[in-house]
Amino acid sequence: MGVPDTPDGEAGGKTGTAFRTIGELSRETGLPQHILRYWETRFPQLRPLQRAGNRRYYRAEDAALVRRIDTLLNREGYTVRGVQQLLAAEKGPPAIPGPGEIVAQAESPMVALRAIRDLLAAALAAD
Repeated sequence: MGVPDTPDGEAGGKTGTAFRTIGELSRETGLPQHILRYWETRFPQLRPLQRAGNRRYYRAEDAALVRRIDTLLNREGYTVRGVQQLLAAEKGPPAIPGPGEIVAQAESPMVALRAIRDLLAAALAAD
């Protein structure tokens, strides 16, 4: 007997944006937990939040990525290496202008300094 659907159509009483434990995601996708853990070691894009005791909490984006990896590996016949290359190609590094380019494009030194400051603040926030 399954878990009844909620009014918004999500199983298990969770919305599509709710965090899921590894067990919940395993049940939803039909994939064993050890496979999900293995994929975390092979796909750097798959990084669930980890709390005390190494409990994993998958975001909606993580769950979508797990479903996509499952489709590519188990239904479309990709190898792990093939999926790694595909995901890496899709998620290329963003084109961030360097400080020299910012100064050359800016109409004044203050505009250039503010742009560099914003670039540094964004890098610190991402770190």
